[in-house]
Amino acid sequence: MSATTPEDGLPYESPLPTSERRQKLRRKRAFRDGFSRYGVGSSGIGVIIALALIFVYLFYEAFPLLKPVNVAMETEFSVPWDTDPTSTLHLTLDRYEKIGAHFSGTGVITFFEAGSGAVRSRVPVPVPEGERVTAFGSGESRDRLHVYGFSDGSMLPLEVEYTQSFVRGVRQIEPELGFPLGEEPISLGDRGIADYSALTVVEGRGGYIVAGGTEAGEITMALFTTRTNLMTGAVEKQRRDFRLPDLGRPVRQILVNDSLRNLFVVDDRGRLFNFDIVDRNNPFLIEEVDLTGPDARVTAAELLVGSRSLIVGGSDGSVRQWFLVRDEETGEPRMTPIRSFRRHAGAVTVIEPEYLRKGFMTGDAEGNVGLHYATSHATLAMQQVTESPIVRIAMGPNNGRALVTGEASDEMRVLTIDNPHPQTSISALWGPVWYEGRGEPAFVWQSSSADDAFEAKYSLIPLSVGTLKAAVFAMLLAMPLAIMGAIYTAYFMAPAIRRVVKPSIELMEALPTVILGFLAGIWLAPYIENNLPILLTGLIAFPLFILVAAFLWSRLPHSVRELVPGGWEAALLIPVVIATGWLVVATSPLIEVWFFDGSMRQWFTDVGIPYDQRNALIVGMAMGFAVIPTIFSIAEDAVFNVPRHLTNGSLALGATPWQTMMGVVLLTASPGIFSAIMIGFGRAVGETMIVLMASGNSPVVNFNLFEGMRTLAANVAVELPETAVGSTHFRVLFLSALVLLVFTFVLNTAAEIVRQRLRKRYASL
Repeated sequence: MSATTPEDGLPYESPLPTSERRQKLRRKRAFRDGFSRYGVGSSGIGVIIALALIFVYLFYEAFPLLKPVNVAMETEFSVPWDTDPTSTLHLTLDRYEKIGAHFSGTGVITFFEAGSGAVRSRVPVPVPEGERVTAFGSGESRDRLHVYGFSDGSMLPLEVEYTQSFVRGVRQIEPELGFPLGEEPISLGDRGIADYSALTVVEGRGGYIVAGGTEAGEITMALFTTRTNLMTGAVEKQRRDFRLPDLGRPVRQILVNDSLRNLFVVDDRGRLFNFDIVDRNNPFLIEEVDLTGPDARVTAAELLVGSRSLIVGGSDGSVRQWFLVRDEETGEPRMTPIRSFRRHAGAVTVIEPEYLRKGFMTGDAEGNVGLHYATSHATLAMQQVTESPIVRIAMGPNNGRALVTGEASDEMRVLTIDNPHPQTSISALWGPVWYEGRGEPAFVWQSSSADDAFEAKYSLIPLSVGTLKAAVFAMLLAMPLAIMGAIYTAYFMAPAIRRVVKPSIELMEALPTVILGFLAGIWLAPYIENNLPILLTGLIAFPLFILVAAFLWSRLPHSVRELVPGGWEAALLIPVVIATGWLVVATSPLIEVWFFDGSMRQWFTDVGIPYDQRNALIVGMAMGFAVIPTIFSIAEDAVFNVPRHLTNGSLALGATPWQTMMGVVLLTASPGIFSAIMIGFGRAVGETMIVLMASGNSPVVNFNLFEGMRTLAANVAVELPETAVGSTHFRVLFLSALVLLVFTFVLNTAAEIVRQRLRKRYASL
């Protein structure tokens, strides 16, 4: 609406809006309100959806670890063996689990299609003329070494090799026999022994060991070493024969570990004799062990991959794992029973180890097969596949297929196995596990090794403890400094200096954590190691000298203290802190000489305190420095935003500023301060780069301030780029990331509940 002024008659706009303009303003206001409301709401929902998708993805990658093992009958067929199927001595599968090999008692090896039973070829073993096969033995499954014993006391080691070629892009596999010690049979000892009841052949670091035992308890052994002439290609062979002490009882089985350090003999009573063969000029008996007890006998025994664990099956259906454990009193390794597995319904007739892992299959006299895994102490499957006793089992190198033959017929049963992650049971991930070569159960993370006999160790306890350890030590430094600094800055500090201090501290948050980790690992860690007394003297000197300075300030005349404006007192502490720091550093060498014999680092070692250069102390200092800005900023805002009428009312009633801060300000700001602490703790839990570069990355289970750690986040960062996609290691890393996400989610949820209760409790103030 326009009008004319009485003075000049010019039109002007009325300050009162018309109804049309009011409607426009209402629509604009409604639009802005709706946009803000729905924008904020949709953004919050988007955050929730993003978190849910992250959780779903991590769970999707980790879920296969929970998938149950499946053993199913694929097919069964009859193979036209060259002889009675009951003379089956051994079965094997090739690398691709396509071709099976049947070793018969007549000295013929039949190669056949594992899926259909179609015979590929039959290869006769060079049996001496007029002699027959009387014994057979195999080494560790991955060696593919076998040995035939003949009636004249000779024997022939051989191996099955599968050569592959590609014809028009299709893989062709052809089986062949190899003779690592030549095609001529050999004899052990200075005389031929015709009644070998047990044979074995093993390839180790020192050469080939061939050993045999007899019904009379005699044990003979020979070490063969080969050398290839680079010029002619000729293979030179050397041998040394050894005679072990007689047992006086029939030998049923001989096993040699691939380190060629121990020879194990099982007699007809089920007793194990452990011989030390390191000094092959003087092999001796270390110990004699009863493997099954008086009520049962040993019916099967095999070494797992790596030859460190012995799996023993008994006539009572028992399945036990034994391995060498160093005796604490004598220091000698002794065979020790470690764990038992689910009992079979009948006597265990065969044990077949996996090719690359610590798993194995067992068969019994009732036609049942069991699938077990040693590390996780789990029987993964147990089912009946035939009506007759199991005679032989062959597992493929990829653990995806197995061949099973029974005693009553020549039928071959083919099993498909879906067992990709047998190591990851709840007990193996979160409980103590007795690993091979260790003296007791322990929590260990060790996902890889250069040793073929390695046993993967996926305990999440060291990583979880390391995560808490790093966060706790960081919070011990950051929490008191940040909160007390925030209280002083918001309530006691002069506004002019607060406008400088607060942005400066918040600017620290922009410093990349990789820079902090780099400085902590490269500079701070060695500096602290070389000047350890500054930790002790600094912990005492800084609070002491600050309190002394404050006491002296309080004793100055009031007129002198009035010269410093209120809120500027903290500036007077700057020279005190600098001088104290110089004094602490300068006296560090003297402290070492006076109290620690010249080296505090050596003193720690002498008193039995482990000290690593990159340790929890370094991580706490560096991560605490990174977390301080987060806690300070949120806590300072919470204290500064306490309503002024509350503080003014308290002061007006006669309370001192300190009493007002303790009785009013802290209570009102407690929800915000608690949120600052929990957000800082969450930041410390999820920190990666500082821990990665300054902790030493040693997955140990302790809260020693001077030892390192490995956190869940740092472990994922270190190992995920190098692991095989879809492997057990890969999925365990995703599981650890899921554990970290769940931990922080539960922590933050609990913190929010506490914060809301604090807010409700002190809202009346």
